[in-house]
Amino acid sequence: MPFGNTHNEMKLKFTSEQEYPDLSKHNNHMAKVLTPAMYEGLRSKQTPSGFTLDDVIQTGIDNPGHPFIMTVGCVAGDEETYEVFKELLDPVIEDRHGGYKPSDKHKTDLNPDNLKVTASLALSLSDVSEPCWPGATQKLNPALLHPPLLKGGDDLDPNYVLSSRVRTGRSVRGFCLPPHCSRGERRAVEKLSIEALASLSGDLNGKYYALKNMTDAEQQQLIDDHFLFDKPVSPLLLASGMGRDWPDARGIWHNDNKTFLVWVNEEDHLRVISMQKGGNMKEVFNRFCTGLTKIETLFKERGHAFMWNEHLGYVLTCPSNLGTGLRAGVHVKLPNMSKHAKFEDVLKRLRLQKRGTGGVDTAAVGGVFDISNADRLGFSEVELVQMMVDGIKLLIEMEKKLEKGQSIDDLIPAQK
Repeated sequence: MPFGNTHNEMKLKFTSEQEYPDLSKHNNHMAKVLTPAMYEGLRSKQTPSGFTLDDVIQTGIDNPGHPFIMTVGCVAGDEETYEVFKELLDPVIEDRHGGYKPSDKHKTDLNPDNLKVTASLALSLSDVSEPCWPGATQKLNPALLHPPLLKGGDDLDPNYVLSSRVRTGRSVRGFCLPPHCSRGERRAVEKLSIEALASLSGDLNGKYYALKNMTDAEQQQLIDDHFLFDKPVSPLLLASGMGRDWPDARGIWHNDNKTFLVWVNEEDHLRVISMQKGGNMKEVFNRFCTGLTKIETLFKERGHAFMWNEHLGYVLTCPSNLGTGLRAGVHVKLPNMSKHAKFEDVLKRLRLQKRGTGGVDTAAVGGVFDISNADRLGFSEVELVQMMVDGIKLLIEMEKKLEKGQSIDDLIPAQK
């Protein structure tokens, strides 16, 4: 890798039937969509940089499923991947993003002032005598018509919320994406990133650390700060080609306050992260929006826009991160709620997902989960953060009731 045209021409000497992957034991979005006929129609195509159908689907072939979440099973090698292989990727995107259709347009909102005072109305599953809309069988629980109003995420209970984080990815137009880029491209992205990030000032003033040049002391400090990303070990990433030439042209930038972080050339060209201890998600999101907007301006001033279009929003390596690319999450203690029979159902209703605190491949320890928004595409950044804030607030309320041995049936939410 990067993948070359000759490689694809060699494979075309074999029939489509001979080359079609065995997906009989697979459980990912790609395997649900790809058919022998689709494979035959697409396998001779490639993007201008030479990314082929087999390059797109290799990670989904090598990784049939995942113990915690249903994986996508495919990646993009460049911006054009989503157009050249849209016959496969459009239905994958629709399946992964809750019915988001090829004709839909994405919306972006990076104004933190739009986080509003709000509260989710929950439905009582026990009150079913009177419909609250035509054809419904449930009615609103009167006790929940006037719950305490949220404050836009600045009051999540710190006794339960250990830390708060918002992250996204950005791709620099004109370069291949990490599964497919050459060493020269990757180094050019790093050079451009160093120049742009060096122009940040004030609370965003910081320093870049190249992984290959890190001293032992710097590496240990970044490990202690939970900032360091290491060589990919996940089969999902390795099969996608993201571990090539490690650690060449990879690095970490963070501000002096260690609350704003940028990873360079990890899974995406850029991963932008705002984080801090405690439950003030509003403060975290405000810093995230401010810093991200400044970074985009700095890249444009240097002649490089981020990959974006009206349909997909911000274009990233994995189809699961299209749109906002945003994951707003907290590390939250839910030892009782996590053992409740309705925990998984409540998360689904709130459009949230859980992971272990060590990432997607880890399990929870001591009842502490990393819980974040499940959606990326079709909702704005503000809407996703608001959804997460409202959901965490409700989960903590449920946890407190369970601590007292009380039922949470009256708090079960309606499907968002």
